[in-house]
Amino acid sequence: MAALRWLTPRRQSATERSVLAGEAAAAAAEATLATKPRPETAPAGDEKPAEPAFPVAGDPRAAAFFDLDNTVMQGAALFHFGRGLYKRHFFDTRDLVRFAWQQAYFRMAGAEDPEHMQDARDSALSIVKGHRVEELMSIGEEIYDEYMAAKIWPGTRALAQAHLDAGQRVWLVTAAPVETATIIARRLGLTGALGTVAESVDGVYTGRLVGEPLHGPAKAEAVRALAAAEDLDLSLCAAYSDSHNDIPILSLVGHPYAINPDGRLRRHARAEGWRLRDYRTGRKAVKIGVPAAAGMGAVAGGAAAAIAISRRRGK
Repeated sequence: MAALRWLTPRRQSATERSVLAGEAAAAAAEATLATKPRPETAPAGDEKPAEPAFPVAGDPRAAAFFDLDNTVMQGAALFHFGRGLYKRHFFDTRDLVRFAWQQAYFRMAGAEDPEHMQDARDSALSIVKGHRVEELMSIGEEIYDEYMAAKIWPGTRALAQAHLDAGQRVWLVTAAPVETATIIARRLGLTGALGTVAESVDGVYTGRLVGEPLHGPAKAEAVRALAAAEDLDLSLCAAYSDSHNDIPILSLVGHPYAINPDGRLRRHARAEGWRLRDYRTGRKAVKIGVPAAAGMGAVAGGAAAAIAISRRRGK
């Protein structure tokens, strides 16, 4: 397949790149669900009364969106993935030291630094260039077991499960590669994942992204695109994040929650009256009663997403 000509030119505006990244993420997520049935509304009388009733329990138009890094998982998924690739000799010790420093910085800061995250993404793209998507997917499964499974926050996992138990869909929304995010979502029994889409041609990574990393405004664009495709009502949906960078997606839904929030998000959440939970210190916030949907995500490569978007734009 020839390289796609519509990929991000440098002069393209930040907004256009965010929309492109969001559309790519939503197209990849949709591709994983193409053969899966839509969830049905929960039968009357089947809802569990123990928790405070979430206003949209069992409503198929409602869903929950969870940030990944430091919200569902301690640390950054991309760094854990890099550690696993080093073990498999994808890069040398110097690169590992850089990954380790970035992870240490992330953990100490407790927030996303765009410059550090961009450096990590650039490193990852250069490492996977020329490798096949299916190869990285297989390795990603192993890396999840080795480095990621033990890093899942039990409290956030329980919130996601509460959504699932109430019959709603649950999506990860992250700047991590969509393949990695989809593996994590599937392992946790979630519906699927929206993540950064790396371009692939004939199943081989080119070392370029489709649009830009799924970060900040791009996450909101991805959720908008997915909501349109899945017939979701965002006013009925919930979103969870630790970072002020995710205020755009938190502001997009009717039920925003700050999880392990950085200082800026904590202040903003308090000003807006959003609910907070912090699993890092054992502090307990207001008890949250919530819902979501079952399902399992499979993987969609960058090429599939690119083809889907190019066809959509050609209509």
